[in-house]
Amino acid sequence: MTKSRIAAVDVGNDSIKAIFGELEYEMNIPNIVARDTEDRPVIGIEELDTKEPLDGIHIKVHSPALKENNLIYRVGNLAAKSNNAVELDPGSSKSEEDQTLIMLLAALALDAVKGDFPRTKNVIDANYTLGTGLPLREVKEGKDAGYRSKLIGSVHQVEFLVTPKYQGLKVNIKFNEVKVYPEGFAAFINLVMDNHLKIINKDLIDKRILIQDIGGLSTDIAVIKNRNVDDDKAQGFNLGVSESLEAIREEIRTKHGVELDSRRDVVEIITRKNDRNHIMVKGSRTSVHDITDRILLDLAKKQYRLLRNVWQKNSQTEICYFVGGGAHVLKDYLKTLNNNLDGYNIEFFEDDKESIWMMANAYYKLITDFVRRTEKQKAAPAKS
Repeated sequence: MTKSRIAAVDVGNDSIKAIFGELEYEMNIPNIVARDTEDRPVIGIEELDTKEPLDGIHIKVHSPALKENNLIYRVGNLAAKSNNAVELDPGSSKSEEDQTLIMLLAALALDAVKGDFPRTKNVIDANYTLGTGLPLREVKEGKDAGYRSKLIGSVHQVEFLVTPKYQGLKVNIKFNEVKVYPEGFAAFINLVMDNHLKIINKDLIDKRILIQDIGGLSTDIAVIKNRNVDDDKAQGFNLGVSESLEAIREEIRTKHGVELDSRRDVVEIITRKNDRNHIMVKGSRTSVHDITDRILLDLAKKQYRLLRNVWQKNSQTEICYFVGGGAHVLKDYLKTLNNNLDGYNIEFFEDDKESIWMMANAYYKLITDFVRRTEKQKAAPAKS
């Protein structure tokens, strides 16, 4: 039997973050796809093997889980340069979008070609034990079961077309097991436990906590008490940062005539250390502070209202942690609002990477623990 490799994958709206094996490989790809009708032309084909695969992901995806099957896609950085690039729309369900599956399967295939799975000529047979997650709202609606069943029990094939180093390779992906976790619960696990699920934050473990996870398309507020997520009190909202990033991108285009490739470019402008909120216009450094401040402050006010409403219903809450890529974008605005208004006990992760990788890290902890427990059960002598 083919050995199953651990994969922890967070298909975030901005990008997909994935951790593989024994923490030996991490991957971050912008969550952008563009449909292709034919093999893309390559300038200087002889240089193809000198380029990075992640910058030239060009694949054909075959999977019974897809609504539209056997199509060719550009993915990530390559897709961002296309005129028909697609990012997930606000209001869409992560579990029901083909794009979520395309990104997930592309990431697994990119890992599989580096690994030691069985290979016959140009075909690799890869087997994964996957830990991933969905927004709380979708889990509450029972969509996690449907999402899991789409993945398990089928063979999914990713064929690399004009992709540096991997052109012509095909990867058949099977899942030994798929665990789909609610995102708020995963954030709590990551806060209090290490990679071996040992408690590392004793101060937090018995506190009443809110975790406000601001994503691209949605916001989850998990309510933690007695070391558990209170499913009845936890709430999911159709409010993320994507619409605001799109509005900033559009206003920069209208006002300054500058076309940004993707929402990720907007995030980069807002969050970078140097020249924050500045773009180059015809070679001149130009501030877009007026645009970003107005739009992001408006979104921060809406996010703060969500916090206030949930806190009022859970009045004995001791602290709220803001996590996720959206919290990273809105951090300064939310802090200012809180200082001027209610003064709740709120906390952010100053380490940007920690906040952005929180879900992938949590899924890794949960799926490795699941594998450990399963192997222990198999190894235990049967009771006579």
